[in-house]
Amino acid sequence: MKTPDIVLSTTDYDRLDALLANLSADSVGYDTLSQELERASVVAPEQLPANVISMNSSVRFRLGNGKISTLTLVYPKDAGQSGNTISVLAPVGCALLGLKTGDSINWPLPGGDMSTITVEDVVYQPEREGAYHR
Repeated sequence: MKTPDIVLSTTDYDRLDALLANLSADSVGYDTLSQELERASVVAPEQLPANVISMNSSVRFRLGNGKISTLTLVYPKDAGQSGNTISVLAPVGCALLGLKTGDSINWPLPGGDMSTITVEDVVYQPEREGAYHR
């Protein structure tokens, strides 16, 4: 399966780049997030397509086993404040960043098996609601 292209807003890119600058290179999630930022297309927040997962977006996705989950992608400091958040530094959080509705990715599971994650819907996206400076 081809890895889908990802799109980030300049706001998210700048904040995530600053987050990385404040982490040590051996921090959990550092390498993966760094790689995602390198491969991302970056656009102005007003130009971010409405179906793209940005920071603070709520996304409904389906796992390969058919289980459907809805989570809000957040910065590490906001993770765990509710049971429905996931840090961008968590493996699944970083994997969802910048994907769009309909995209699927293969994801390694503990133990070496692979699963597919499919984005079902971007339930809430700040940019779509005009929240450009969140």
